[in-house]
Amino acid sequence: MKRSGKLRRAMAISAGVLAFVNTGSQTLYGDDWARATLKEAGFETALGDRIDQGVREGSLSNLHGIVIVRGAKLVFEQYFEGPDERRGRRLGVVEFTPATLHDQRSVSKSVVGLLYGIALAERKVPPPDAPLLAQFSKYPELADDPARRNITVANALSMQLGLEWDESLPYTDPRNSETAMDRARDRCRFVLSRPVKHEPGIRWTYNGGATALLACLIVDGTGMSLLEYARARLFTPLGIKHVEWVTDLDGAEIAASGLRLRPRDMARIGQLVLDRGAYAGVQVVPATWIDESLESRANVDDELDYGYHWWIAPRWGWVAAFGNGGQRITVLPRLNLVVAVTAGNYNKPDAWKVPAGVLVDAVLPSIRK
Repeated sequence: MKRSGKLRRAMAISAGVLAFVNTGSQTLYGDDWARATLKEAGFETALGDRIDQGVREGSLSNLHGIVIVRGAKLVFEQYFEGPDERRGRRLGVVEFTPATLHDQRSVSKSVVGLLYGIALAERKVPPPDAPLLAQFSKYPELADDPARRNITVANALSMQLGLEWDESLPYTDPRNSETAMDRARDRCRFVLSRPVKHEPGIRWTYNGGATALLACLIVDGTGMSLLEYARARLFTPLGIKHVEWVTDLDGAEIAASGLRLRPRDMARIGQLVLDRGAYAGVQVVPATWIDESLESRANVDDELDYGYHWWIAPRWGWVAAFGNGGQRITVLPRLNLVVAVTAGNYNKPDAWKVPAGVLVDAVLPSIRK
């Protein structure tokens, strides 16, 4: 992703060492958010005008929703109308409200990363250093392959499997690896049987199949479907009641891209990460897992690293969950700030510009303290 000089200048507002502090907030999230005015939260009131201007001028094209939380208080939310999809199925023009579910696409991956940490604490899934193929005994011919023997769970968590995988093609193209996986009879076998390209842990490759493998381990270890486990261990503890997880033809949740949430609930997840896994005095996700997830494990480009299914910008001091079309949860710990954005620019290579523009052109320039 190319980033303009304006983006670099604006992001300097949030630059600094990435340091997460457990705020110990007792605030209830979502519909029970404590609220603050923009002025009380340290913003200038022109923030909304900046967003409206971006929508009018087209720099924030097909923006669907934005929720801003600072100091565990909801300080701003705005919704628009525009064309939308439910994982590829067109929904027409939707008038978005606080109650409207929205595709998360690959934000789903970061949620799966959190679920893995919860399951690990319950000893339902293997630790990161465990051999990955050894967990899939039903594929003995793969588990016995010396070229695959050194792949670990950590390599799946950080997308460094060393297996052939290509999601650079449009997702409508059957040659796209994730699309091919979706059409396979056995997702996990499909991923694990990809040709070995290089040593694991050496090179980062964006890989929805890695998320599918983690979901397989969670489902096998807990005896619950991915959505059942997510509801029981993450969504219900956070008070997230309205959720969908799109399934494949066999009824299994599409781990890499099928989650649908409201923007307010996206912000809840961001606040949970900001609070190092704690919510209302309860440790929903182990703090150590948040720390491990947000440690840079692989370099993506000049600006971005990757942790355990979370994106990291060490230079600018933020972490995020990204989703196709412009979905994003951005957590800025130094500013005690969470920004959730939804948009409808699916499969467009420059879709990242809308959530980046919200942050760079509207939110950060509006901060006064």
